[in-house]
Amino acid sequence: MKLIIAVVQDKDSARLAQNLVKENIRATKLASTGGFLHAGNTTFLIGTEDHMVDRVKSIIQQSCKAREQVVAPMSPMGASMESYIPYPVNVQVGGATVFVLDIEQFDQF
Repeated sequence: MKLIIAVVQDKDSARLAQNLVKENIRATKLASTGGFLHAGNTTFLIGTEDHMVDRVKSIIQQSCKAREQVVAPMSPMGASMESYIPYPVNVQVGGATVFVLDIEQFDQF
């Protein structure tokens, strides 16, 4: 048994949830916030059998695409002025960060 933890951008969340349902894969969605851009994310917790891990990862990859976004600079409050960028920059957002963990026991009540 495996636990797949997928952190995805909110823009990709609905598409991923829909694609998981189509494949009859259960998931729990949690609201989360990214540390770099302080943007909304969704974290999916997916318990699955070992042989389904590649299929689930494929669904995640197809549903969550990376894209570029212009980001306004954050205020340098408390930060070093040398690291502050005073103009908007392009950053890559989207895609997914996926962790696959071994699960010793899985119960549903």
